[in-house]
Amino acid sequence: MRKADKKQAEEFVGLLKRAHTGIKKSLENKKRTEALELLEQCQNCAIRLGDIIEYMEGEDFVTVRLLEDYCETIYQMYEEIRQQGSVNANKVFRSLHKALICIENSIKNDISVRTEAVFLPYKASMWDSLESIWREADQDPECDTYVIPIPYYDRNPDGSFRELHYEGGQYPEYVPVTDYREYDFVNRRPDVIYIHNPYDDCNYVTSVHPFFYSKNLKQFTDKLVYVPYFILGEIDPGNEEEVKRMEHFCTTPGVMYADQVIVQSENMRKAYIKVLTRETGEKRKKYWEEKIKGLGSPKVSKLLDTRIEDLDIPEEWRRILEKPDAGRKKIVLYNTSVGALLRYEEKILRKMRSVLQAFYKEREDIVLLWRPHPLIQATIESMRPGLWEEYREIVAEYRRQQWGIYDDSPDLDRALVMSDAYYGDESSLVELCKIMGKPIMIQNVDVQ
Repeated sequence: MRKADKKQAEEFVGLLKRAHTGIKKSLENKKRTEALELLEQCQNCAIRLGDIIEYMEGEDFVTVRLLEDYCETIYQMYEEIRQQGSVNANKVFRSLHKALICIENSIKNDISVRTEAVFLPYKASMWDSLESIWREADQDPECDTYVIPIPYYDRNPDGSFRELHYEGGQYPEYVPVTDYREYDFVNRRPDVIYIHNPYDDCNYVTSVHPFFYSKNLKQFTDKLVYVPYFILGEIDPGNEEEVKRMEHFCTTPGVMYADQVIVQSENMRKAYIKVLTRETGEKRKKYWEEKIKGLGSPKVSKLLDTRIEDLDIPEEWRRILEKPDAGRKKIVLYNTSVGALLRYEEKILRKMRSVLQAFYKEREDIVLLWRPHPLIQATIESMRPGLWEEYREIVAEYRRQQWGIYDDSPDLDRALVMSDAYYGDESSLVELCKIMGKPIMIQNVDVQ
């Protein structure tokens, strides 16, 4: 039984207790009709409670049988009062109270509380930021988990919604997916909801469906948890310049509306608290200290648990990776970010062409695994539409030549684990490669 349902059952018992007191007073004051009406109400209340428990625990559940006994006691008391008129009020009260105590104890001791946890990823490629939490919850025999990928829109340059996307079919086979149209948030009211998109209506590139904005989800649960889908470079919370650069991550709607925020480290936690206290006042510092948890990023847990021998490597990738002597070429992960594209525009496109030409010359020994940020197309179309045709042409030519790998799949960990080194823009992938001990080189757009 869910926590909220058990609480409701306990509230039913409280109502019955008050009704018993009312029955006793009515009988003491010779108000027989009033006592009979209260007994009828107790009967109806017990039947309703029995239906709830039977639905959740089964018709043979011990509490259901006790409620049936209670209803029989009510019937006997009702008939005795109706036929005799004058009865011992204390005797009636004790009989009802004794039966109700058994029900109360059974609800407390026999009905176990189950937790319902809902996970709301929006892009399949960002599922790794929630997966380890889901795995732990899913292994808990007292927890029911639901992975519910949510739809999101691309935005037009004017901010209006464009195309609707739903990536529910792109998750690993071992992750059971529930369609967002089939889960009733209003009536189910999950105990905890996990989100990894914090932006609500504040993202210029994409927007999750407004129903799934954090400010709306908060009304459907007592615990909304935000876990960032990204990894930031570690900072010194005492360095004001470093803290200032990450302020916008700390004040998103998801951070503000969530009941708990899980960040990647204790230093990051301190930075969040510092920014949020500055934004909301010193009196709120304790609130942020309790709300922000530096428990680590699930992205790291997922990555470190991924073994290269378990990877599903497409056959066309294997063909590109193999050397004529049956050896394997070195793999360089090339990551192009949204931030660099917005900042450098045409210059970054020229850099991409230059990089591809350089690695083409080394294709006999090195494979370039190009993995652009999953929102790069949506970003160009929304914020730099004039760049789209040239960018599309660069990608199409690279894919057509088939000397390197183009990876736009949801599986980031495969690319990271396979690669021997990282080259590209500053991004959260850099931090993950650092953790894995891989060589890293940041591309310089001024070097063509």
